[in-house]
Formats: sequence, C-alpha cells, structure tokens
Amino acid sequence: KAWLSHVMAGRLPAPGRARLAPMLAPSGRLKGDLTLFNWGDGCWWIMGSYYLRSWHMRWFDDHRHDGVDVRDVSDAMVGFGLAGPKSREVLSALTHHDIDAELPFMGCATMDVGLIRAKVARLSVCGELGYEINCSAAEHITLRDILLEAGAGQDIKEFGFYAMNALRLEKSFGIWSAEFTQDRTPGMTGMDRWIDWSRDDFIGHGAAAKERSEANVGQRLVTLEIDADDADASGYEPIWQNDKRVGFVTSGGFGHHTAKSLAMGLLDADVDESNGALTVDVVGKRRGAITLTEPAWDPQGARMRG
Repeated sequence: KAWLSHVMAGRLPAPGRARLAPMLAPSGRLKGDLTLFNWGDGCWWIMGSYYLRSWHMRWFDDHRHDGVDVRDVSDAMVGFGLAGPKSREVLSALTHHDIDAELPFMGCATMDVGLIRAKVARLSVCGELGYEINCSAAEHITLRDILLEAGAGQDIKEFGFYAMNALRLEKSFGIWSAEFTQDRTPGMTGMDRWIDWSRDDFIGHGAAAKERSEANVGQRLVTLEIDADDADASGYEPIWQNDKRVGFVTSGGFGHHTAKSLAMGLLDADVDESNGALTVDVVGKRRGAITLTEPAWDPQGARMRG
C-alpha cells in the first residue's frame, strides 16, 4: 500500500472496491489514467491500456520499493465488458452469487461465472450498468460462449470500438492518447478531481498542488455539441472564436442515443462564449459548436449506479 500511495495520486480503494487512479510524473503532468482494484486478499490490480503496458512497467520498475512484486498479467488474464440495462440479468443467470450485495457500483470480487472462477468488477466505460469479467486466457473462448448463451433471451449483441467510442463521448468520458496524454496536467483535463489532496506522498504532488493553488491552467477539457452535417469531428480539428483559434478537438463522433454530433477538446481557459460563437472545422467546413455543461447522456450517472 505504501508503494501504491507513492506512485498513484488517487485515494486507494478499500478491499472489494475499485477506483480511478491518476498517475503523475514529477512535473505534475499525467503519466497514466488507470483503474486500481483491491481484491481484498492482498492482491491489487493496476489496469490500463494494453498497448501501454511496457511503458507502465518501466515506470513501475524505476520506482519500485523493496518487497513489492509487480507483474504484467496482460496476456495471462483477459476478459469481456458486459454492459447495458439487462447486464445484471445476464450475469445473475450465470452465478450463484448475490450480484447486488457483492458488487455495488465500483465494487470488485472473485466469483464463479458458469464454471469459470472469474474476477468481476462493476464498472463500465459505456456509461450504462456494466461489468468487467476477467478470466484466464485459456478460458476466454468459453467465457464468451456462455455470456452469449445466457444473454440470448435478452437479445445480447457484441459491439466494438466505434460503438464504445460513441457511448463514452455521450458521457464525456475521456481516454488516454486522446483527452489524456503526458503533456497535459490534471487541472487541464479534470483529472484533479480524482487526486487525493489529503496527502503529499505521491510522485508529482508538488507540481500538481502548485497548479491547483494558482488555478491558472491555460486550457480546460470540454465537451462540444457540433452543428454537423454529414460528418463528425474526429480529433485535432481547430476550434475557433471570431477567427481566432482557441482550442482543438481531442476526439469526436456521433452519439446515437442523443442523435448529436459530439466532440471533446481542449479550449483556452479564458474563452467566454458570450463574446462570440464557437466553430469547429469538420472536413474543411466550419460548423457551429457549443460547450455542454454536463454529459449529453444521463448526466447524473443514474444508469451506471442503478
């Protein structure tokens, strides 16, 4: 726990719980947008993007404490995200465990799913009720088969990255390599709300605390609703106000539930929309845009927590 407190800037989760865990460089800039799982048996998982695992492992090795064992289990443990309003019914059909009692929102537990001993967490990047179900790589195909069979009566469907991207944009959920990169700070990206400011023992605390006290970040992460036509913003399109570039899009797409063209982007902190409308270049055409004060879909997060 002492090592985790050192490398992670967020509050550590209690046993049987998961928490978002920003990781900072000494400069106070972002080093990782991770999720930390406390399985309650002395084992912790640090979960991030698969393609960044070698980069993260080098960072962990550089900051390792005596007596701490950190292993990359990315190829040994794999899983599926089960999401949607009927996901609880599908999972309940495969286990004798009391899902509601053992898996509150952001809870995690080891449980039987069919004949598979799985590590299950209740969270979802889609913004809906959801679970992440992890098992050994040898059991991955079996897990997929039993999930599809159990969900057949609920009209279960498999979905991929583009659907997930549309869903997370409707929730204003940022992702690494788009909204979160190592040249940006917690204050710019909103990740500062996940930092445990009650302690000063984590890497990057000094710089992050200075940014917080001065409260003068140059840009802030926003969600935009774009008056698009037949194309959507996708990333790095400029944002304009009165013919002055005041920001850029970090990612975008079409929100199918809300029927809105949405984008996330970094906007100059001093921009006041009452001084002129915003526009975004979309495939060579400037389209009107407004910033949203809350996520376009389920702003209170009731569906995830329900």
